[in-house]
Amino acid sequence: ESINTTSNTTSTDGNIKGAEAVKDSTGKQVINILAKGGYSPEIVSAKANESSVLKVETKNTFDCSSFLVIPSLKVQKRLPNTGITDIEIPPQKAGTQLEGTCGMGMYNFVINFS
Repeated sequence: ESINTTSNTTSTDGNIKGAEAVKDSTGKQVINILAKGGYSPEIVSAKANESSVLKVETKNTFDCSSFLVIPSLKVQKRLPNTGITDIEIPPQKAGTQLEGTCGMGMYNFVINFS
């Protein structure tokens, strides 16, 4: 099963530039990111003060984006080459920018909470 985002805008390199978090069937905020040759979408908008789950999908991912670092959450995680990895995000204050990068710092994404 693949993950979906809504309200996407696509950049010239084919990666999704911006998207919004969605709610799952339980009402939890879900932030979907694809890790392969970078992260897509690169920018996600999410609601502040809500528990969230970051779902990172890999599809035959063998580049450095398969090692995810989120410094402010103290996350350093080797992702499977193919699969979906859930990372719990505690409620964030409005105005918080949560940044994720690959292990080499070449690729990144930002989650903006408002």
